[in-house]
Amino acid sequence: MRSMMKASVAALAMAVASQSFAESHALSGDLKIFLDTSNPAPRATMEAMIADFAEMHPDLNIETTVIDREAYKTQIRNFLTADSPDVATWYAANRMKPYVDAGLFEDVSDLWMEPEIAENLASTKGAMTIDGKQWGVPYTYYQWGIYYRKDIYEELGLSEPSNWDEMKSNCQAIVDSGRACYTIGTKFLWTAGGWFDYLNLRTNGFDHHMSLAAGEIKWTDDSVRQTFANWRELIDMGAFVENHQNYSWQEALPFMVNGDAAAYLMGNFAVAPLREAGLTDDQLDFYQFPVINPDVALAEDAPTDTFHIPANASNKEAAREFLRYVVSADVQTEINNGSNLGQLPVNAAASVDDDKFLNQGFEMLSSNSPGGVAQFFDRDYPAEMAAEAMQGLQEFMVFPDNLDDILARLDKVQERVYK
Repeated sequence: MRSMMKASVAALAMAVASQSFAESHALSGDLKIFLDTSNPAPRATMEAMIADFAEMHPDLNIETTVIDREAYKTQIRNFLTADSPDVATWYAANRMKPYVDAGLFEDVSDLWMEPEIAENLASTKGAMTIDGKQWGVPYTYYQWGIYYRKDIYEELGLSEPSNWDEMKSNCQAIVDSGRACYTIGTKFLWTAGGWFDYLNLRTNGFDHHMSLAAGEIKWTDDSVRQTFANWRELIDMGAFVENHQNYSWQEALPFMVNGDAAAYLMGNFAVAPLREAGLTDDQLDFYQFPVINPDVALAEDAPTDTFHIPANASNKEAAREFLRYVVSADVQTEINNGSNLGQLPVNAAASVDDDKFLNQGFEMLSSNSPGGVAQFFDRDYPAEMAAEAMQGLQEFMVFPDNLDDILARLDKVQERVYK
């Protein structure tokens, strides 16, 4: 369907600024765009953005198809193989790998050589890279990190930790005060994946982390055991709330709201329910997961949504121009603001809404994460490996003495999955 939504004032200004550029890159023919942004706010944001692009290119006929997100996941391989669109939404890293390996996504490394993209999207390049080439562009992401009760830290005379020793020292003081250092709910497993991601990224670095996800490093390797040894230090001191395996991530929020736990390693989506539960921004703050191994650069979890050009696209020239447009600073500012996606722009030259946590996340991901951006455990690993491994991670948190059996079991799963 052709979007007829009226462009916003900001988007019109953006279009005017780009008019001379557009005129020198006249596009024509049909451009078919498939979207999985079926929820109302993301859908409206994408349709308005596409309408603005259409105004810049009046000789281009744009056809937009919106598919329910869950249905999209089951249909993507079929439409990439058969009646392919020219542009399609998807996800970064391992989630795009099956389609790269099958030759269904276009190599867009040429776009990543252009200064605007190379300089301003540098933090996300690793997430878009397979076999040394780039296979799409990101359009939005959000930060993970440690959200904490600033008032509790102040009560105990603590400050944000910058390294592992300070993190453990803070934790001991919190435990001594009768609280847990961290709330967590592992009933649905993926939250344990977040802790493994950060501990491994800080212990062994981004390249190691992605090699493990690719099946190139054994779970029983000494490097991975060191990650679990670090994790066990926290477990043994009572850092986590008890019986966390019985709680979802939402059910673990009251521990922090009520002051029974001092912090939560979580994505930025936790901020809204924490505010709704009554915590003020004076009580709530955020810090980047601290350094464990000073020899590895800081990398972050930042799940990233992406646009790709299918290999069978008919209008690749217009598709490339659309990808350039999507990642430009002005468009990134517009689509990610609070009234639209409410997340973080991937372009480091973009602006962020005046929100305390979005600004902290943008600064962290744009300037303070030279080690790369991971996509989160169950996006970076193949589905079967992720499911088995997250079960093992939860088991380790409850029964840390089972580590040898867990790692041996995951080695066997790895051999089967990556065969």
